[in-house]
Amino acid sequence: MTKGWTKTDWRAKPRIQMPDYPDQAALTAVEAQLAKYPPLVFAGEARKLKKQLALAAEGKAFLLQGGDCAESFAEFSADNIRDTFRVMLQMAVVLTYGAKVPVIKVGRMAGQFAKPRSAPTEVINGVEMPSYKGDIINGFDPTPEARVADPQRMLQAYTQAAASLNLLRAFSTGGFADIHRVHSWTLGFAEHDKAERYRELSNRISDALDFMNAAGVNAETAHTLATVDFYTSHEALLLEYEEALCRIDSITGQPVAGSGHMIWIGDRTRQPDGAHVEFARGVLNPIGLKCGPSTTAEDLKVLMAKLNPANEPGRLTLIARFGAGKVGEHLPRLIKTVQQEGANVVWSCDPMHGNTIKSSTGYKTRPFDSVLREVREFFAIHKAEGTIPGGVHFEMTGKDVTECTGGLRAVTDEDLSDRYHTACDPRLNASQSLELAFLVAEELTTLRGAARRVAL
Repeated sequence: MTKGWTKTDWRAKPRIQMPDYPDQAALTAVEAQLAKYPPLVFAGEARKLKKQLALAAEGKAFLLQGGDCAESFAEFSADNIRDTFRVMLQMAVVLTYGAKVPVIKVGRMAGQFAKPRSAPTEVINGVEMPSYKGDIINGFDPTPEARVADPQRMLQAYTQAAASLNLLRAFSTGGFADIHRVHSWTLGFAEHDKAERYRELSNRISDALDFMNAAGVNAETAHTLATVDFYTSHEALLLEYEEALCRIDSITGQPVAGSGHMIWIGDRTRQPDGAHVEFARGVLNPIGLKCGPSTTAEDLKVLMAKLNPANEPGRLTLIARFGAGKVGEHLPRLIKTVQQEGANVVWSCDPMHGNTIKSSTGYKTRPFDSVLREVREFFAIHKAEGTIPGGVHFEMTGKDVTECTGGLRAVTDEDLSDRYHTACDPRLNASQSLELAFLVAEELTTLRGAARRVAL
């Protein structure tokens, strides 16, 4: 993307949130081994995703990005991958109907192994030890030995990511993603006794599918009804891993991050002169940039210029994460900055990270109502500014966990201990994720109706 850039340039920049490996020889050996492995994704796939994201920036598509807070080695299974993929497909069908545009499905999967932390160390049972930073870096067990950064974990992360991608590609094209099958799962959700408001929309989707089937448009006659494009994404936090999997696209001659179709820079690692920005600016992949309350207009200008110097449509997605009640304070000034620069960006809403609280029972959680409120504020501000809300970004799982409170099935503070399985941040469960998709679809339907009235 940038003339003169090399994949090792980040090493000369300030690095934060990254581990210090005690055994440098072991790290060098692992990097050399990873560099010989095939890339996990291919440049053509990344370019295709970028084209689709360019449509989202224009309101002609909508981005759904979701998955685990941090993927776990211990929780890795085909069932977990299938369940999260299934819920994302259900969400996508509902959102497609509401938005009346294609939904771009991007999982926080097959690479989301590293997590930034608020402090480098923590005290557990009176013992200070390094913070857990994701399975690709160290172990979750609260012992000093487990918390030592181990480069061998990168090899296990690669193997798990490769297996995950293999299964996701099979699910995407092997019949599992047939739209009629996907919607039949959603009908079961809508039968819940408190789901009356969602039942109407669900029935309208059924009517539309019945009409298409009667007209001869079904999975047998239309390939697109039986298969989906599904992409992977993760925060590019561990740059030794990213560098080792960086390749040269044989068609364009440009570097591509071979670790995932889309990578993003976190709110803690978006320093304009930092290592993470330096690495991301050089690869051809779509790049996400988390924008929190501390994002200044000046920093955003510099970051947009560095990450997308050619102002390429679909290249840069700004992922807003402010917290319910704070969107109005921060989003309008960032929108103004983007407009002043004439920048091509996709605006996406991450309503998870700004709404984390500690429950009365001591668990870290996120209230469903706060998540929904931030989404609604995001849409309302874009409507007021005349700009396009291009997507949403959720931490979620297909499992029936109890990590976020509220929702249709009313998870309470007291319920959190029942199935609190996350290794890091609380995730929406399958029911909460699908309910949120219905509520976002309502926002998209309203937005589309307003746009149609303006056009008339």
